[in-house]
Amino acid sequence: QVQVVESGGGLVQLGGSLRLSCVASGRFSSISVMSWYRQAPGQERELVAYCNLIGSTNYADSVKGRFTISRDNAQNTVTLQMNSLKPEDTAVYYCRADTPETGVHWGQGTQVTVSS
Repeated sequence: QVQVVESGGGLVQLGGSLRLSCVASGRFSSISVMSWYRQAPGQERELVAYCNLIGSTNYADSVKGRFTISRDNAQNTVTLQMNSLKPEDTAVYYCRADTPETGVHWGQGTQVTVSS
């Protein structure tokens, strides 16, 4: 059993910043990829950023230069620093942890709302 828990969402004004955190716990040897997705109302869930075990990262074009993903392998945590937020960043943000033994695990999601 693997648990993934996010925290840090909230309401912020245009141009503001938020920091999302995620921790994975349970039985696994490692987490190959930790990533953040988001889903806005009426839209499909989309990848925001991911970070693999050796620290390679990738970002959606819409967030490049504004968001930064980082992880701590020893603590099984991943954070998403979000700067220069825009109303179109409003969504439920989900953390995902991929383990070799049991595959994909999702958190429950955290709401991010950016007001104009």
